[in-house]
Amino acid sequence: MFGGRFLGGATTAVVFLGQVAAFPACAETMESALQRAYQSNPQLNAQRALVRATDENVPQALAGYRPKAAVTMSGGYSYTSELSNFGRPKVFQGPNSPHAIGLTVSQTLYNGNQTANKTRAAENQVLGARESLRLMEQSVLLAAATIYMDYLRDAAILEVQRSNTKVLEVTLRQTRERYAAGLVTPTDVAQSEAQLAAAKSQELSAESTLTTTRANFRRIIGNEPANLKPASPVDRYLPATVRDATNLALVENPSVTAAMYGIDVSFLTVKINEGALLPTVTLQAATQKSWQQTIIQTKQFTASATAQATVPIYQGGAEYSLIRQSKETLEQQRLILEQVRDQARADLVTAWGQLAAGKAQVAAAQSQVAASELAYLGTTKEAQVGQRTVIDILNAQQTLVNARVALVTAQHDRVVASYAVLNAIGRLSPEVLHLPTMTYDPSVHYQQVRDNWVGVRTPGGR
Repeated sequence: MFGGRFLGGATTAVVFLGQVAAFPACAETMESALQRAYQSNPQLNAQRALVRATDENVPQALAGYRPKAAVTMSGGYSYTSELSNFGRPKVFQGPNSPHAIGLTVSQTLYNGNQTANKTRAAENQVLGARESLRLMEQSVLLAAATIYMDYLRDAAILEVQRSNTKVLEVTLRQTRERYAAGLVTPTDVAQSEAQLAAAKSQELSAESTLTTTRANFRRIIGNEPANLKPASPVDRYLPATVRDATNLALVENPSVTAAMYGIDVSFLTVKINEGALLPTVTLQAATQKSWQQTIIQTKQFTASATAQATVPIYQGGAEYSLIRQSKETLEQQRLILEQVRDQARADLVTAWGQLAAGKAQVAAAQSQVAASELAYLGTTKEAQVGQRTVIDILNAQQTLVNARVALVTAQHDRVVASYAVLNAIGRLSPEVLHLPTMTYDPSVHYQQVRDNWVGVRTPGGR
């Protein structure tokens, strides 16, 4: 008499996460969602632009190896008159219009290895920026995988709550019919009405949660969710033990590698600042041609080549302060690396524990659902022969609903935890996941701009 329609609807909701049924050809998969996020996420594209901007540090540093040339031009009007002590002109010149053009070329021969160290520092900045980009890629892919599973979970929970509401409506109608027949009391009717009101409230809450999840799905992945297929964990890409995973995280996690490059940059900054204490040797060649400098000098041509060595003696002490400051920054970067390694290890262990717990929770939730279904069926049959009351039916039904929600949540957490472990290791990438997309290669832009001597247009045409 009770609950015949409930089991079918709720089972469908759980299958939504649990197994792959028949889906339309245009159904969205986890792989296609990750591909779209990887290609179009604005936060990730902004980080790529930042890496391209960092690439320009290298040609700026390499400019120290190259000569510098400048053309100077001058022109004007000149008039000179000089009187003697007796008021009569002694010298008269002008009016005339002197003008000149000159070319100066200078080349730094030695500057305390500052140019070499600046180039190496810029190259390490580029490598560090690439690791930051890899960190952003992992963060975006993890966020995309999480929101994908969030939508599956919230849609399944909403379906469970809707099925629960429909069954409670049937239960209330049957309870009222039995009350009219004198088989139950007004209390049973009130209990059914209260349970139905609570179910409607839970359904509305589930709808609100799904609306929020849909908006976040659009923000992270770039399109509205539709026909999402179930997703499976990525355990096949994970190490066998937590020890192996930890060792990989301490080497491949992009936060760790970025901190390593930060140490290299700080070390080279010390060398650059120390180079300011060493001599600088430059070679300069200049040529100039002038006209009408005076009335009697109508044309003049000069050329010169000079070598200059500058030895710094004392410049107020600022250079010494910079050296001390950069050494402290280097020590800070070394301590930051230790901190990042500790954080990477903690994140990995936490994610691994969540993955292990997720596996156990799925198994426990499946057993809970199976037992709750049997308990619900038994309670309804016993109620038909008068051995159970309406409140027993309602309690068993709510227990089954809670079990199904717990199973959906456990399945969600199981998949997300596997992606979190892959992220903590440092291998959450399109290559490892075999996503059907062209991967962004930051070295392409770097090679395009590294040896450019002139030009203001970017390789992208801007």
